Amino acid sequence: MTEHPVPDDRTAAGHPARRTLRLGVAGPVGTGKSSLIASICARLNGQLSIGVITNDIYTDEDARFLRSAGVLDPQRIRAVETGACPHTAIRDDVTTNLMAVEELEEDFAPLDLVLVESGGDNLTATFSPALIDAQIFVLDVAGGGDVARKGGPGIGRADLLVINKTDIAAYVEVDVEQMVRDAAAAREGAPVLPVSKNRPETVQALCEWILQVRRNHLDGVHTPVDPGPMAPHFHADEDGGYLHTHDGADEPHVHEHPHTHSHGEAGAGPAEA
Repeated sequence: MTEHPVPDDRTAAGHPARRTLRLGVAGPVGTGKSSLIASICARLNGQLSIGVITNDIYTDEDARFLRSAGVLDPQRIRAVETGACPHTAIRDDVTTNLMAVEELEEDFAPLDLVLVESGGDNLTATFSPALIDAQIFVLDVAGGGDVARKGGPGIGRADLLVINKTDIAAYVEVDVEQMVRDAAAAREGAPVLPVSKNRPETVQALCEWILQVRRNHLDGVHTPVDPGPMAPHFHADEDGGYLHTHDGADEPHVHEHPHTHSHGEAGAGPAEA
């Protein structure tokens, strides 16, 4: 497994030398990550100086959505086109994202909060602590009430699990309270928050959680935790499906078709299906 040491950026008093809280937002495609970020920015923009980094494989779709929402100065929203598996750019080789974050922090210093949105991924998606300080994983009720029970590193190891789009639960026949209980059990009591952008009190609760994490970050009492190795998972490309794992991300690996690749660069390798 590749080690991702947490950068030593604390002062002699134990407080972070960097004031910016870097917060990762991951989750499957369509769970409402971009809309959630828009809601966070709309509510906190008057209190905090905010920037956003989005990740898409081949487009800047999420960045364009956020700019069109008018929740931040468009220059504060930057897009990273990963060209590869979404988790590669947020965990295995974070270079491109880290450069984008650092440039954003330099251009708009001092920033209080940078939100890093992963491309849509599966339940194994986690961020490297070399990139972010804390992470949110987003599920939604439309994905099914049982998905929270399935676990996975994203569900189990995020600092906060959000169950999104609760306002449509009745239409997809999901019991939100049961889904929250299942998620809390899968997370062994770690926080779970049901949210709907159409219910302001739930967005406010999410923002209060973010503000508390930032206070802990500034006080030196929040430490990013390496969420552990990726679980084995499938990818697919034009040659058909193949399996590889990311618990040895720096080792070249061979697929069933005649080429090899390494994860030395975020842009290497085929796209996620």
